[in-house]
Amino acid sequence: MRLLRVGAPGQESPALLDEAGRLRDLGGVVADLDGSFLAGGGVERLAGLDVESLPVLPEGLRTGPPLRPGKIVCVGLNYRDHAAEIDAPLPTEPVVFMKAADTVVGPDDEVLLPRGSTKTDWEVELAVVIGRTARYLAGPEEALDHVAGYAVSHDVSEREYQLERGGQWDKGKNCETFNPLGPWLVTADEVPDPQQLGLRLWVNGTPRQDGNTGNMVFPVAEIVHYLSQFMVLYPGDVINTGTPAGVALGQPEPKPYLVAGDVVELEIDGLGRQRQTVGQA
Repeated sequence: MRLLRVGAPGQESPALLDEAGRLRDLGGVVADLDGSFLAGGGVERLAGLDVESLPVLPEGLRTGPPLRPGKIVCVGLNYRDHAAEIDAPLPTEPVVFMKAADTVVGPDDEVLLPRGSTKTDWEVELAVVIGRTARYLAGPEEALDHVAGYAVSHDVSEREYQLERGGQWDKGKNCETFNPLGPWLVTADEVPDPQQLGLRLWVNGTPRQDGNTGNMVFPVAEIVHYLSQFMVLYPGDVINTGTPAGVALGQPEPKPYLVAGDVVELEIDGLGRQRQTVGQA
């Protein structure tokens, strides 16, 4: 299933994209797409629905984030080619940082440059959505059973704040609008192997990233297992799993960081496409 939320910011309602590409209203079936929905077996309930009986929604509705996330856990330096382009050694354990849930916006919403920023960068990433509580999993072989589905995530990053201002990476990762998510939450049954997905990103029509999740240092199952040793992963939590090569940080000087008016487009095989215009905070 391809689940999404449509409507004005803060007023989104749940929907489903049917096989013909029509939006179907889920508002009479579930209250929202969030941790409670996932924890209560919402995906399984929806699988038994007669989709043709659901009302068709009008075209042109804004697409919001596909769920209200819990915490957002991110993994850095998780693609071999990305580590190589910025001359960083491959990590021996996952590099972990957090993003606040309030950084999440819709897949086509405006991304705002922080005031004074000159080094805002793009990062297309596979997002993993947790569907069952994961606590001290015994091994990676258990991990994918705890995944509800997958989505496209844009881990926008301010590199000066992240790398030159001291302390944690969080300062460069938590600016407003810095995590467009969606358009869809694609349920796990539609993604039999999360390590065989192509990821692509363009800036103003110029290809910048073209990678594959098979290039991950730590695959999805290993990430979920690893994180469960350090924190409890709850239904609705999101994991951003890292980005392939092609970010502005890895380019020769002058690095082509984002400026107001730029248009960023990104996609992952089977998970949909995003398009954002860059604005100024």
